[in-house]
Amino acid sequence: MTDAIAPRYLPAGESALVVEFGERIDVAIHDRVLALDEAVAAAHLAGVIETVPTYRSLMIHFDPRRTSTPALIDAVARLDSTGAARKPPRHWRIPVCYDPPFAEDLGEVAPRLGLSQEEIVALHSGALYRVYMYGFAPGFIFLGGLPDALAIPRRAATRPPVPPGSLLIAGGQALIASISMPTGWYQIGRTPARVFDWRREPMVLADVGDTIQFERIDAAAFAQMCVDAQTTAER
Repeated sequence: MTDAIAPRYLPAGESALVVEFGERIDVAIHDRVLALDEAVAAAHLAGVIETVPTYRSLMIHFDPRRTSTPALIDAVARLDSTGAARKPPRHWRIPVCYDPPFAEDLGEVAPRLGLSQEEIVALHSGALYRVYMYGFAPGFIFLGGLPDALAIPRRAATRPPVPPGSLLIAGGQALIASISMPTGWYQIGRTPARVFDWRREPMVLADVGDTIQFERIDAAAFAQMCVDAQTTAER
């Protein structure tokens, strides 16, 4: 259980405020972030444009022509987020293929962790993950709940781009990549699910605070799901 500490109010330029609740990845800290997010939304504070929840803080973007950093700090500090009504989180079961060529780095990760590839797959697919935040790139889902046995440091140098839907691990965290780009993380699987689609409303699949479990599929199922997703997108 995390001891609740007073939030820190950190100006981020002239049009954003960060409200920080802690210094580590922790469910209780994240619950406070989401509670404040709901309270800010319900209060309709003057000048607030949008909010961005992260692992341990809430960034509040505002229009500096309508409010100021001191005024916003005062307004946020007066909010009672302890009783903020949160919508129930949803639970997602996301299909993942851990077979070659969908798990390009699995053979590299196994000896570094002292585990077999099957042990890594069993641990990764058997865990319950929490969606903590979106960030770094559009639709990138940062997850908490990675088993300690899968904690591996980030690469010293980035590897070539991974494809969209890649399941990545590094630094004790798990991630679903939404677009292709180089990374310092390790790819151990891939999902055919479109976790981010700018043509869809909402564009992201899961909300912050939702939970995710990965369900193992084979290469044939992966290929069919990609066909089905493409057909749906073209309708």
